[in-house]
Amino acid sequence: MKLISNRYLLLSVCMLPLLATAQDTVRYTGTTLSNVDYHHGQLSPAIGVHNIQTMRANRADTGVSSWTYNHAPMLAYWNHRFYLEYLSNPVGEHVPPGRTLLQWSEDGYHWHTPVVIFPEYEIPDGFVKPGRTDTAKNNLAVMHQRIGFYTSKSNRLFALGYYGIVLGQKDDPNDGNGIGRVIREIKADGSFGPVYFLRYNHNFNEKNTSYPFYKSAKDKNLVAACEEILHNGLLMQQMVEESDRNDELIPLKKDFKALSYYHLPDGRAVGLWKYALTSISNNEGQTWQYNPTRAPGFVNANAKIWGQRTADGRYATVYNPSEFRWPLAVSTSADGLNYTNLLLVNGEISTLRYGGAYKSYGPQYVRGIQEMDGHPPDGNMWVTYSMNKEDIWISRIPVPVTDKQTTDVQELFADMPAEQALRYWNIYSPLWCRVAMDGGALSLSDSDPFDYAKAERVFPEARKVTLSFGLTPQQTNLGTLEIEVTDPKGTPCLRLLLDSTGTVYTKQGYRNRSVGKYKAGEQLHITLELNTATRFYTVRINDAKPQLNVYFAPVASVNRIVFRTGPTVRFPDADTPTDQDYDLPQADSKAPEARYLVHYLKTNTRP
Repeated sequence: MKLISNRYLLLSVCMLPLLATAQDTVRYTGTTLSNVDYHHGQLSPAIGVHNIQTMRANRADTGVSSWTYNHAPMLAYWNHRFYLEYLSNPVGEHVPPGRTLLQWSEDGYHWHTPVVIFPEYEIPDGFVKPGRTDTAKNNLAVMHQRIGFYTSKSNRLFALGYYGIVLGQKDDPNDGNGIGRVIREIKADGSFGPVYFLRYNHNFNEKNTSYPFYKSAKDKNLVAACEEILHNGLLMQQMVEESDRNDELIPLKKDFKALSYYHLPDGRAVGLWKYALTSISNNEGQTWQYNPTRAPGFVNANAKIWGQRTADGRYATVYNPSEFRWPLAVSTSADGLNYTNLLLVNGEISTLRYGGAYKSYGPQYVRGIQEMDGHPPDGNMWVTYSMNKEDIWISRIPVPVTDKQTTDVQELFADMPAEQALRYWNIYSPLWCRVAMDGGALSLSDSDPFDYAKAERVFPEARKVTLSFGLTPQQTNLGTLEIEVTDPKGTPCLRLLLDSTGTVYTKQGYRNRSVGKYKAGEQLHITLELNTATRFYTVRINDAKPQLNVYFAPVASVNRIVFRTGPTVRFPDADTPTDQDYDLPQADSKAPEARYLVHYLKTNTRP
């Protein structure tokens, strides 16, 4: 009898992969995987992605950006504006006090200074969590939320937040013993309505909290919006970690974290959770076809994954495809179930300037715009995330998502409309290292000692190519500009360097070799001619004779040129200890600005 039971057990285990394959589920069927030894994962970029920093933490700031733990951003588009919400603590994760801030932008590139939308909240003195002995005395709450916005059926926008309680070491704000969830209207004129509690945790009610309960509001549309949220299974499921463990409004009461969802053409909802767990619902999240299980083929760890239907009728997921929180990548699907590719969104890791509890490295905790929360008019995909749990970023991912450039590049920026000039360029633009069109040229500026500006252009993959570009440095006494040509995996074969002494170098193995001089304000016309078979290339500056050089790294083909105002960053790596507990020297400092203008780019590719 025992032998038979063991055989049945063995058969069941062997059948699990077959059941997962047969199951109607999200799956990744592509062959591309990320390499965590590179911040970009050696992934080909989705062409035209613009990565824009919206908030840069600075402890020396006298405003709201002085707190250096900033995380879990959410995004909405309403009344011709982007709205971005994120939570903030002074130093580290779940270390009180906490508050939630709001930014807005008309175009997604220029963001207003953050304002506090959910302020610090006092925990009643004498409060003790069940099972703990810590007693509240002059304590403030922390904030945590998996859902940040809701656009009601009456077309009013509301911000959502959650006040949790942390009273001592290893206390958890998401243990079901917090204060409760709050809601606040964002009005069209930029003002805010009062804060109401949407739902209390046990131990809290109208009598021992500082904000009124939503049912007491005289605004019938606000009350209706609250009821809409509370009776929407897909929205309530996002609150499972923070809510009471027996909350009857949470459909699936297991600790599956950070749900995002989208709808298939047949009306079913696809759910995605941390660790790339997935399931499907036929009834708007009230029940799920099976317990959330790992989506076959997906690689994802304890970080959020975002999924949505895109404007071209296809689907996309954005997530960290590794056991770390880098790189940030996008995968696309024709039917919302079978994902076939993996492309780079953001492959940079800014320097983590301020230490703090649980501050993981990398672009992480990605969120897009929920189905009811608006559709930007450009038809592109917009997502937000934190960098190192310190700074807040947003990315515009062009739709349709592609990584192929099939024609040579012939771009003279002065002849192009400014709003279209960078359409096919991938840019990385921190607040102190802006990348933008300026006066008919692509401008890269840099005043950040801890980051750089970067712009790269994909061209047709080739073994032989001639690249010509015009470049004007605005100074000779500070800053650096590196120009690289890379293969599809981001491996550079050559590098030009404009240093801070007016010299142009090429990288020759360990050493740099001078190939010319430059002057502030004078345009350089540079031509590179490459042959990957011989590993030789020539550099011609203005009317000078071409100079022959050898690649510092062999590649089979090339398809990208990169302009970057600083050296390649390789820290952190897969062996770097997480939870940096120290601040960098002069972490608040700003450097004198260096600036470079790119006027044109032309390519001539050959087999």
